[in-house]
Amino acid sequence: MQNRLKDFIARRLFLPLEGMTLGDWWGLLRRQRFAVDWPHWPRVLVQTAISLSNSAYARLEQRRFGRRIEAATIQPPLFILGHYRSGTTHLHNLLALDPRFAAPTFFQVLNPHTFLTTERWAAPVADRLVVRRRYQDEMVQGIGVPSEDEVALCTMTGLSPYMGWYFPRGETEYGRYLTFRDVPSEDVARWGHALTTFLKKLTLRYGRTLVLKSPPHTARIRLLLQRFPDARFVHIHRHPYDVFRSTRHMIRAVQPVFRLQECPPPDGDGPILAVYNEMYDAYFDQRRLLPEGRLCDVGYEDLERDPIHVVKSIYDSLGLAGFDDLRPRREDYVASIAGYRKNRFDDLPEPLRQRIAHEWSRGFEEWGYR
Repeated sequence: MQNRLKDFIARRLFLPLEGMTLGDWWGLLRRQRFAVDWPHWPRVLVQTAISLSNSAYARLEQRRFGRRIEAATIQPPLFILGHYRSGTTHLHNLLALDPRFAAPTFFQVLNPHTFLTTERWAAPVADRLVVRRRYQDEMVQGIGVPSEDEVALCTMTGLSPYMGWYFPRGETEYGRYLTFRDVPSEDVARWGHALTTFLKKLTLRYGRTLVLKSPPHTARIRLLLQRFPDARFVHIHRHPYDVFRSTRHMIRAVQPVFRLQECPPPDGDGPILAVYNEMYDAYFDQRRLLPEGRLCDVGYEDLERDPIHVVKSIYDSLGLAGFDDLRPRREDYVASIAGYRKNRFDDLPEPLRQRIAHEWSRGFEEWGYR
């Protein structure tokens, strides 16, 4: 009964945009000409009420912490890159076990404007309402788990491809925020300021190096280096056929939790192929900007087979200290998830396999996949 209630709340009442202030939320609805389909109006009403509270707490947070946030110095972050469903979450969890790192939590990315003020009392309440397994893969979910900063940036700016999941009829409008190509400079600056502000708040909260993961960042190395010139990067790749099948499943599983517009069940083959190419065209072009020793590339298959060895290779490649001190902690974590079972998918039809092999040929060649 409790799980069904949580599922109802996630699908019918709350949005992952719950941290938006009233001004940003109302502005978003106006830009969309209030094109919300009637089954989702309860979520709009709940979101509007929450945004009123967010605005008040955001002003309070700015008064209490504004100067300290502005003065915070962000240590060079470690960014985890990789296409959706390539193992970025698993790698993020493993790296975040290092107490010298800090990762944003699910509560913090949902509430980027207010978490310094509200986390202590609101997080335990919110944790009772959150579904315990992710819809796309049954991985453990909770308010305190490491989460991706793209969720926070979507809430703070609306400049994210994720916004297309809320308004799927305008998805192409938001796709340009994957790479920020041909986006007005003032929007790029606003996005960059939001990222910096969020990381300063996390720095104020933890005082440690941040380990961050966001699949869209795979296409933004140049923008990230402009803000954090000494940042380090880990990229994880996975067999393209597996990436395609898992991404298609993710879209079908997660879109109902996000959307405010009714759409036919997504076919998605063409857009999935296009997004992969756009992401990796940018990645392959921009990775040359990184000096030697600042990018490590690992394979999901290796991480699955021997996670401790792969994490050690990351530490060695990027010059990170202290791996041996944390080996027992990571071994305990790996043992704790030994019973986890991945999604299983049917084989792809041969014409689709050939299309993927052709359109994603560089991925097959780059990482030696058959």
